[in-house]
Amino acid sequence: MTELKIDKIDLKILQTLQRDGRITNQDLAEKVCLSPSSCLQRVRRLQKEQVIQSYHARINLSRIARHIMCIATVSLKNHTQQEFKTFESLIASVPEIVECYTVSGESDFLIRIICADMNRYLEINDQLVSASSYQVTINSYVVMKENKAFEAVELNTLKGNAAPSPD
Repeated sequence: MTELKIDKIDLKILQTLQRDGRITNQDLAEKVCLSPSSCLQRVRRLQKEQVIQSYHARINLSRIARHIMCIATVSLKNHTQQEFKTFESLIASVPEIVECYTVSGESDFLIRIICADMNRYLEINDQLVSASSYQVTINSYVVMKENKAFEAVELNTLKGNAAPSPD
């Protein structure tokens, strides 16, 4: 993967958009000290290069529905490419599985599940265990409290550039 040329202004744009994806181009341009046309041109380039992949609204689920969140580690007994692909397809087919990562260590996958209740979680768990001929071990953790939700990545901690944080 080739690293894109991202300068300090691009980092400021990205940092701002992570925190406020609905900011107007005019306001964004002012925050990053660019003309609106130059700012829009940069945002479009970042979208075209898939640096900016999408925009989302963060919803407070507890305001609209009862739900539970579980984090689970999943281990496959056999580590064949086919088993991994089959399991990944299964994961993709379950809408309540909102995140999945292939990880190193004792487990093969880390998944986050948000569903209506424990009964639905048990159905999903059974589906993961019994859907195929491979053997699966699942360790589940019910989330009691979300202490720090993902909001944004401090980009200046990842790039060598010390782009100041907007605001």
